[in-house]
Order: sequence, then structure tokens, then C-alpha cells
Amino acid sequence: MKSKNTLKLIISISFILIAGCSEETQCIDSDLVFLNNTIYTANPDQPKAELLAIKAGKIIYVGSSSQVNSYNCGNNKVSELENSFIFPGFIDAHAHLKGIGYRELNLNLQGAESLKSMLTQVKIHSNELEAGDWVIGRGWIEKKWPEARFPTLEELDEISNEKPIALERADGHAIIVNSLALKLAGIDRNTPDPIGGKIDKDQKGEPNGVLIDKASLLVESIIPKRSSFEEKRALREGLYRTARMGWTQLHDAGSPLSDFELLKEIQEEEDLPVRIHMYISDGEDALEFLNRGPFLDVEHMLTARGIKLYADGAIGSRGAAFFEKYDDYETKGFLIFQKKETMPKLIKALVNGIQIQTHAIGDLANRVTLDWYEEAFNSVESANRLIVEPRWRIEHSQNIKPVDQARFADLSVIASMQPSHAIGDLHFAHERLGIERLNDAYTWRSLIDLGVLVAGGSDAPVEIGDPRIEFKAAIGRKDLDGYYKDYWNLDETVSREEALYMFTKWASYSVFEEDIKGSLEVGKLADLTVFSKDLMTIPEEDIMSSEVIMTVVGGKVIYER
Repeated sequence: MKSKNTLKLIISISFILIAGCSEETQCIDSDLVFLNNTIYTANPDQPKAELLAIKAGKIIYVGSSSQVNSYNCGNNKVSELENSFIFPGFIDAHAHLKGIGYRELNLNLQGAESLKSMLTQVKIHSNELEAGDWVIGRGWIEKKWPEARFPTLEELDEISNEKPIALERADGHAIIVNSLALKLAGIDRNTPDPIGGKIDKDQKGEPNGVLIDKASLLVESIIPKRSSFEEKRALREGLYRTARMGWTQLHDAGSPLSDFELLKEIQEEEDLPVRIHMYISDGEDALEFLNRGPFLDVEHMLTARGIKLYADGAIGSRGAAFFEKYDDYETKGFLIFQKKETMPKLIKALVNGIQIQTHAIGDLANRVTLDWYEEAFNSVESANRLIVEPRWRIEHSQNIKPVDQARFADLSVIASMQPSHAIGDLHFAHERLGIERLNDAYTWRSLIDLGVLVAGGSDAPVEIGDPRIEFKAAIGRKDLDGYYKDYWNLDETVSREEALYMFTKWASYSVFEEDIKGSLEVGKLADLTVFSKDLMTIPEEDIMSSEVIMTVVGGKVIYER
């Protein structure tokens, strides 16, 4: 009798369970659902997932496909991309938005494979202009040219003596001009070098057309100003090119306040396709910004909370500041900024909660920048005037003596680095610096091991601005053809996980946004970059064949292949 009652109870419970299981799973309302993908989250507690759901621009679920019935239902838009791999939105932590736009719109010399082909491009462009028009180009770089040298004044004079010519080197730290441009700028053998710049001269003491760093302003200041329409067009072109490349945010490394105002107009008129975090270039605009304070956007689309300083130039133009002379030239480079002008800015920035990023490439420039940062920190902390964590950055951080690498960690200074510089500079840096100094160059691994946060960027339009190139360079330290030299210190490479962090969560931290993006977690902004191949597992040589399938910002698909 007892056993019959027990059997009835079991049967009753079974019917209840079966009935419960037969009921439809409740559909969770979502704007966009990704399923049947491999999802890399950059979250160490849950490194990979299979299903991701987005609502109102934020992630509401990331996890196992066992929950598929809760999201693959109702009116939810479901994206089931075949053979695709989802990552947190890639972030370019150092680029120049307007420069990217103008590179696309104007005379782009970046792809020139030789000096001869570059000069041919300039001649063709010059012939299309009227007498007196300026011939402006950017992007040339001699490091892979068979001629292995800068263009000359005479070569530009052969192209035209009726039109002033100004061609900017890819790194933005030198220009080559023709005789007419020199004449219009009033530059001759008696013109002194400006502070932070150099007028290069031939053996007779005459200007040879090469103007390095601040000296380039002597010519650039007389070039007719572009209209707001042209500036806005370049910004817009830069935005959409950034989206096509798979970037979801760009840290604009030094622009005028006028660019910020134009971006606000674009945001109001048509929305920004990607997030922009702008740093205001040193000068009058930076002084105004220091007084006005940060511009914080509640939607995190257009933010400005820092200024950009310049310690030195670049290795290619021999303007980067080193303790010792260049191996192939009688100069140590030079410092662009001066302490008397810079220190008050650093103190005011700390007091007003303004972030500082400083361009520093040479070992002397990095030492001086750290010295001044430390002095400012100590001054403000001793007076109990520090209101927020500084998170100050050094941009490029290319050549750092070991003692100063440790100081990055001690001072909690962020190293904002661009891996593509290493795979480009490997073709000539040994000639500029010698083999021994290369041990202190592009030290990603050493800095990370010391506990330094490394934010990854591209420095476009100096470099191409392709996240695949940056990722590949970080993990391999070889150029796109697989070329490298034994002295190039391959032990400074990073793991694929670290490379992912450089362009996602660490880049987010570098602009105080690690709590809202940089990894795929519930509650964070839904920024995604989707590739056609698995960057975390495919052979290094296959990375460039992976294509961007989709770029998603705030749950909106802003680019789709």
C-alpha cells in the first residue's frame, strides 16, 4: 500500500516536470543577437562565449549557447554569421583623424615604392594645378625605397618653379619643399633654427629644402588655410574609413578645438559612426582647454579630457632626442618643449583633472618627460590638490633606457605604443642608432612584465591604420613580408591575449573607460569587431587575409562587408 502511494507520487511529479518542460521558454527582448560564433570577451573570468545579446546599446547576455531559445525568438534580430569571430571593439589608441581623411582625399604618397615613383606622382598632380597653386602631399618615406634617401630641393624644382611644393614625410616630423616655397617663407642661409626645429642645410650652408619639426611651421604657416567645409569633409572621411577598418573608437592624438566643434556638428547632423576621444594640441587651444576643463559625453561618443604635448621629433627625420648622437648624422636630435612653459601646464592639468599625453620617442625625451611628470606629481600631491587619478600617457615610448622603463611602472605612466612603427623602423633604425641602442627600442614585453599598461594604436596616417597590421606586428615583430633581423629582439613580442588587451581593455583604461567598454561583459557598451578568421589561433602569416566582416558601435552596425 505504501509502495503504491509512493509510485503515484513519483508519477504525479513526473507529469508536472514534463508539463513544465513543455512550456515555451520566455523570449528575452533584444535588439541584436549574435549566435553560432566564436566570441572572445577579453574577460579573464569568461574568456570565450557562444552567444551575445544586445539591448539599448549595451550587452545584456554573453555566454553559453544553451540559452539560445531565450534570444533566438520573437522579433529579435538575429545575426548568425558563418565562419566569423567576434572580439571586443578594437580601439586605435593613437591616430590622427583629420590626417586620415586628408590622406584619402588629397595627394597620398604613402604607397610610393621608390623615390622615382613618388616624384612622378607629384609631377602628375602638379600638372593638374594652376600656376601659383600649392602642391601639397603627405606620406612619403624613404626606408624601403631602393634610393634610400630623402627627395632633394633640386628634384622638386625640376617638377615646378611656378608652384610652391611642400611634401610631408609620413611621420609628420619633416617636410621637403622647393625653392619657391623657401622664398615665399623668407628662409635663407641666415634664417636661424627655431626652438624645437631645424632648417637642414647643404655643405655650402644653404637651405636644402628639408625642414624638421618646428622649422616646418615656417612654410606651413603661409599655406592657404583650408575652409571649414574642407576640414569637415576630411573629418567625415576619416570617421568612415576608421569604421571600415574595424576600429570602434579612435583616440585623436592632438587636434585643435575647432576640430572638436566640427565633430560636434557631425554628431548632431548624422551621428558619429565611431567613438572619438580627442586630445587638444599644445598651444593656445590647449591653454584655453586647461581653463575650461574636460568635455564629457554621457553617450561616450565624443569626449575630450586631455591635451597633447610634444617632447621631440622622430627617428626617421633625426629629430628624436637621444643622449648620444645618431650613428649616421652629427646630431642628438632636440627637445621641442621647454620646461619653463611646460611645467605650469602640467600642474594646472593635475589640479583641473586634465589628462596629459606627450609625444616622446628618443631615450632623452622619455627621460625628461618622466622627470617633469614626476616633479609635477610630487608638487601637487604635497599640496593635496590632486582631484583624480592622472593616468598620464607617453605616446610612442619608442626608446627607453631600462632604468626609465621601471619608472613608467613606478609613476603609473601609460605607454601608448604603435607596433607598426617597429616593423617599419626595422629597415633603417640600426643605421640611425646602431645595434646596441636597439635593445632599448620598442620594449613592449619588458614594459608589460614590469606592470606597465600598454595601450595599442596605429598612428595613422603615419602608418596604414589597420588593426590586423598592428596585431600581427605586436605578436611577431616582423614586417608584412616576414622580414626581420636577429638584432630586432623578437623576445619583445607579446602574446595574442596581450595584443588583444592592448587594443581593447587596456586602450579603454587609458581613457578612463574600462568600466564601460573594452571587454564583452553584461552591462558594458556593445562595441564589437567581427573578423572572418580567428586572430587568436590562425598562423601569423594568415592574419592579413582575415577580413573585417562587421563593425558594431553601441549595438549599431556601422560597417558590414
